Amino acid sequence: MMMRSGMVWCVVMAVGTTAQAVTLSACSRTTHISHGGEADHVDLGEGRVMWRDWWSQEGTATSFTVADCGPGEALRFRTAEENMSDRLPFERTAAALRIVNQLEAGDRIFASLKRMGNEVSEEARNVRVVAFTKEPCACAAAYPELRGEKATFELKQTPQGLWQET
Repeated sequence: MMMRSGMVWCVVMAVGTTAQAVTLSACSRTTHISHGGEADHVDLGEGRVMWRDWWSQEGTATSFTVADCGPGEALRFRTAEENMSDRLPFERTAAALRIVNQLEAGDRIFASLKRMGNEVSEEARNVRVVAFTKEPCACAAAYPELRGEKATFELKQTPQGLWQET
């Protein structure tokens, strides 16, 4: 898998103010107090990033997003689920990520989000390609120059010390 390297910096301001998330590690956060969030943000190179979404309230789920920062498209898919619906539990994270890694290891022309979605659908559920008009945190951190007309991503620190999207 290709990884983008280089120094990135982070601006952190006092409690109650806004900070621009400019590192991938700053993107890992709880998005729903105590039971949901984003983690494991990775720069896949060539304007593409990936992260894991997690949920754990009365059921658990693991989903992934592979985002093309420039065009504003993302592939989303669920790789694990238990007690989230009437469906049987499943865990196919390793198999689905193997597919993503194999496609990302080759030429990007052969790793379109549509093709990746078609292949990962053999292992994952809820596979879909979506458009986004607001810059995701990982794109802000790794590829701010590809923002274009998308709304700028920012995080705000709450008085409780939690980070939330503004």
